[in-house]
Amino acid sequence: MNLLERYILRIAFSAFAGVLLALTAVIWITQALKELDLLTSKGQTILMFLTVTGLSLPTLVTVIAPVALFISVIYSLNRLNGDSELIVMSAAGMRPARLLRPFLSLAAGVCALVAVMTLYVIPASFQELRDLITKIRADFVANIVKEGQFTSLDNGVTFHFRERSGPALLGIFMQDRREEGKIVVYLAEKGEVAEAQGQSYLILANGTVHKQQPNTRDSQIIQFERYAVDLAALNQDEGQVVYKPRERSTAQLMFPDEKEFYYTFQSGRFRAELHDRFASWLYPLALMFIAFAALGDARTTRQGRGTAVALAVVAVVALRIAGFGASSATVRSAWGILAVYGAPLIAVLISAAFAFQGARMRALGARMMRWTDLRLIPRLPQLRRA
Repeated sequence: MNLLERYILRIAFSAFAGVLLALTAVIWITQALKELDLLTSKGQTILMFLTVTGLSLPTLVTVIAPVALFISVIYSLNRLNGDSELIVMSAAGMRPARLLRPFLSLAAGVCALVAVMTLYVIPASFQELRDLITKIRADFVANIVKEGQFTSLDNGVTFHFRERSGPALLGIFMQDRREEGKIVVYLAEKGEVAEAQGQSYLILANGTVHKQQPNTRDSQIIQFERYAVDLAALNQDEGQVVYKPRERSTAQLMFPDEKEFYYTFQSGRFRAELHDRFASWLYPLALMFIAFAALGDARTTRQGRGTAVALAVVAVVALRIAGFGASSATVRSAWGILAVYGAPLIAVLISAAFAFQGARMRALGARMMRWTDLRLIPRLPQLRRA
């Protein structure tokens, strides 16, 4: 790569990095504001809040990176043309293929980034996010019970505390009727939620445990200074977590357990998710070619480029709509796989044809228009009488 190509690559990369960071930051902040209830109503720590919101960053980067590449190519070509540098390059005999090389190098890096994110990082982040949300929901003390109210869960547990004093709960009453005929009542002056070895416990202090034996009126009273209650055992959602296709690793999608109940009626979604991941790296390449085809030609300052930019945006929107439609078709039929890969590849081929053969195509169109006009001239008197 010579000095001129490095100069173009530096302009494009600076624009790409700036757009990527700005859009990611803005969208991440808007998403983070939706999760503020983790701190307010659900009593989670700031570390948990940052972890949950941070796990969405790989998905944001994957979605924004192709758009940032498209904007950076548009900006770079428009700047080069505005400073008449593109005109000088064209007059010096610089071919479109050589002008494309720095943008192609940048697109290759973005494609690699999107591929790594889509195939490895995003599934792992989705799975970790699912585990964290399940863990947060399992903590019914922070999420369900309210101060001064008796809260009854579907599994037969009733919980009450008088008031909250910092992290401590004061005046605790908890009744456990999960086992038929057996009632266990916990009374304590205060209690705090603690974690140990990945499990959540409610540490009760200065209280008693009243246990009624099954099918009898006899009861047992145990007085304690400290007593630990496993909150996971009291979770009202004790079913096994079933991960969705997007939350599974690429290897699990390639070699699924065909006997799994969830897979038997969602096999189409597994197929669509797998091929969407393998085709995702094609979209940055397609968007780069669309932008280059629209603005790769040198034009004078009198020739407007707004129409070309608008057509490029329309082409990008049409490509993304086609991609979503192909993914939906893949869920219903395996034939949709052809469209999943075909949509971005066709966009690359058409854009490359306009980029490298645009002058010839426009000249051919002009000749066809002139030929049509010449054919119509002898018929003008007949057309006028008609």
